Amino acid sequence: MSDPVLARLQADRDGIIERLRTLVSAPSVSTDPAYADGMAAARAILCGRLAAAGFQGVREIDAGGHPAVYAEWLGAPQAPTFIVYGHYDVQPPDPLDLWHSEPFAPEIRDARLYGRGVSDDKGPVSIAIETLSAFLAVEGRLPVNVRLLIEGEEEIGSATLGDILDSHRDLFQADAVISADGARWRADLASINVGSRGSFRCEVALRTASKDLHSGRFGGGVRNALHEMAALLASLHDTDGRITIEGYADDATPLAPEERERMAEIPFDEAAFFSGIGADSHGEPGHTALERLWHRPTVEINGMWGGYQGKGSKTVTPCEAFAKITTRLGPGQDPARARSLLEGHLRQHSPDGVELTLDLRDRGTAAYTVPANHPLLLTAEEALETALAQPPVRVRMGGTLPLSDIVRDALGLDTVTMSFSTADEDFHAPNEFFRLSAIDDGVVAWVDFLRRLGTQTPDLYAPFKASR
Repeated sequence: MSDPVLARLQADRDGIIERLRTLVSAPSVSTDPAYADGMAAARAILCGRLAAAGFQGVREIDAGGHPAVYAEWLGAPQAPTFIVYGHYDVQPPDPLDLWHSEPFAPEIRDARLYGRGVSDDKGPVSIAIETLSAFLAVEGRLPVNVRLLIEGEEEIGSATLGDILDSHRDLFQADAVISADGARWRADLASINVGSRGSFRCEVALRTASKDLHSGRFGGGVRNALHEMAALLASLHDTDGRITIEGYADDATPLAPEERERMAEIPFDEAAFFSGIGADSHGEPGHTALERLWHRPTVEINGMWGGYQGKGSKTVTPCEAFAKITTRLGPGQDPARARSLLEGHLRQHSPDGVELTLDLRDRGTAAYTVPANHPLLLTAEEALETALAQPPVRVRMGGTLPLSDIVRDALGLDTVTMSFSTADEDFHAPNEFFRLSAIDDGVVAWVDFLRRLGTQTPDLYAPFKASR
């Protein structure tokens, strides 16, 4: 017998896609103030939809950064309460010339919807919203109590999320968190993410003179800022890819032998994986590719610039150079300790005659692992097996979900991801896309997931909640 809520969602597939296109059309780039209108437009779209669907308390919550969108439905007093999380902010679309279609004019090609933010995270969060809305439309209620939290700063490290949670604790009383952010590992393998690496970011600036200099008159007689920046950044790794910051990884929790065995059992064609991105495997010796991608710490140079970058040439010895760095932190690493060690390394390796400026304001996020026997995780696995006709394997993600660490610290709650984006969908890169088949899989899984959760009681989650 067909589920009436699922039947409604499947009949409205075209409408779901069109509403997703409308949301993607809002250029909600959180890192660039020039996109403030796009951020506001995305919030207006979400607030309008949630109010029309029948959610109560729809509002924007502001803690000094980009506001989050909040809504609730609390009409199931005997059922558990879940925070359902997603984010509406997206990465910058640059470089624009590499896109095959406009990043904020979403286009369907080959059963994929292309546009900035469609996979991270507007497609996955739309599946959650559409499913919850369909329950309200068909049955007038939800199986569980839901507090929707759609953040506007995930792409910039969730800078004010902790303040939002702290200052509105009454709005976020719950038993656990369901995140529509995250990603499936592969399109051809059912999986569920059980952990993520932590992160922090910083910016570096070097100055070697009071102004740019003529490379003929001064070249060879003064320091070149770009040369110094290249040498400084190169000092962060050895030729094998090991991080050379002294003590940086000492507090990373080593993989237990049984964890390594479980990872080795996951179907993974390493050669095909790297050939698919046109790269060779490279990194810290003594660890498999999956161990390096999911568990081990990194220090990544995201950008480096200075001097002349226009067409043609300019014979200049630049006086300034700049770089952006992000890290990924393994389980057990303390973000504050890692940040301090990175700062110490950069200052130690910056030579005399170079003015070094560091922006280390990002306090960072620790790695996260959901308890292996958490009832929300076990229920999600059951729902995914129903939707995908195969039991999901447990995987980790190399990226960072700031939410998990922040919510655990602020509210004492665990987070389980229920996302239907896939890791190969080019989020954070040109030509980001979202498989339309993910909508089909996603609504099946979300309906089944909510039905199963509706048979549970809050007592089931009490042992997993830390007092705050």
